[in-house]
Amino acid sequence: MSSKQDEVSMNQPASLKRSLRFWDLILYGIILIQPTAPMPSYGVISAEAHGHVVTAILLAMIAMLFTSVSYGRMARVHPHGGSAFLYVGKEIHSSLGYLTGWCMVMDYILNPLICMIWCSKAAINFLPEVPYVIWVCLFALLFTTLNCNGMETSAKINAGMALVLGIVIILVLIAALRYLLHLPTYPAGFLTHPFYDPSTFTSSGLLRGTSIAVLTYIGFDGISTLSDEAKDPSRNVPRAIVWTCIVTGMLASIEVYVGQLAWPQSKVFPDIDTAYVYISGRVGGPALFTIVNGALLLATIGSGMASQLGAARLMLAMGQDGALPKRFFGAVHPKNRIPRNNVLLIGGICLVGALCFSYQLGTELLNYGALLAFMGVNVAAILNAWRQGRLKEWFPILLGVCGFATCCFLWFNLGHLARVVGTVWAVIGIGLWLLRKRYMKLPGDGVEASV
Repeated sequence: MSSKQDEVSMNQPASLKRSLRFWDLILYGIILIQPTAPMPSYGVISAEAHGHVVTAILLAMIAMLFTSVSYGRMARVHPHGGSAFLYVGKEIHSSLGYLTGWCMVMDYILNPLICMIWCSKAAINFLPEVPYVIWVCLFALLFTTLNCNGMETSAKINAGMALVLGIVIILVLIAALRYLLHLPTYPAGFLTHPFYDPSTFTSSGLLRGTSIAVLTYIGFDGISTLSDEAKDPSRNVPRAIVWTCIVTGMLASIEVYVGQLAWPQSKVFPDIDTAYVYISGRVGGPALFTIVNGALLLATIGSGMASQLGAARLMLAMGQDGALPKRFFGAVHPKNRIPRNNVLLIGGICLVGALCFSYQLGTELLNYGALLAFMGVNVAAILNAWRQGRLKEWFPILLGVCGFATCCFLWFNLGHLARVVGTVWAVIGIGLWLLRKRYMKLPGDGVEASV
């Protein structure tokens, strides 16, 4: 009898072990986002928001909280998914799901691009005599070469890096408190100006800064992909998504608050893209400058490499499904078992983009796609709640409407150039979709599988 049971169990497909608890999911989300998330974009947000970085971070958190509730609802409805294009494709329409996936492709490509830009700027802080263009070429070569040889960032390395960055944050906060306590005098409004400074505040500037501050929270939706490994996923996954946004927002607010106090907005940064590194140098001297610059550089290298490989794999899936030319994008290198064509293509795109784009334009373009995806998820959650209970589900419908409205509002406050370039990308995606349906005679359904 036991042998028959063993034979049956062997024939059944193996399932993932449900071992992740609520706090494990939150820790995973924070590792995805990175505890130092606001540091690289601090200078750009400060410049646009005229010093109101804390307020921008908190406003972005509110918008992301509404959206995180919608993600949580969709994670319960589609526990084996976890992607915006799946939710939109299933709940709204397959063509809109494809467009959402196409915008996510742009985000996947832009992530390593802005990482190359930031790494090059951070490297210049160590060796300023080496031109920016040389650093860009070196990092493009580094990312692409290592990914072509199949090197990946493992979960243990990510967790270790998160621990290192956590220690760096503690060092910065201690040094900042020590620096602030030794200031001879505090001007009027010193402690409240990071939230509101009447001499520099403009609503348009704050909203523009908030639209960029959304980058701080990008990655929280990754928790929804762990539904098969989480204990009580219908309860813990949605809660973890929401609490990851809250924890990230609170930690980011503390980081930027002490940064704003230590370096008021009226004083120009030597380099806006690595502004927080210079804040660290002010509060902790050359040693802390080196530590923060080096730690963020290593973290960004890891993030850039992982995101480049992720983008290559996304294109591989689209190529194998026929959404992109299969011969090129669907090819896998026989030796290393990686999509080498896609890795090389993305490396070339990032190299050119890093030489043409600014860090700010790259972040705004990334947020262009992210905010569109978030709007789609909110609409999907609204429609799902309406179908489930009509007006009985008024509260999740209301939260979805608030999420859509806030994301839409922030999307319209992105820079004009970012909206133009992003729209061009979306139009190209629509054109490919139409060509695919008309000439390739492929089914319009199943968008979620193609991307």
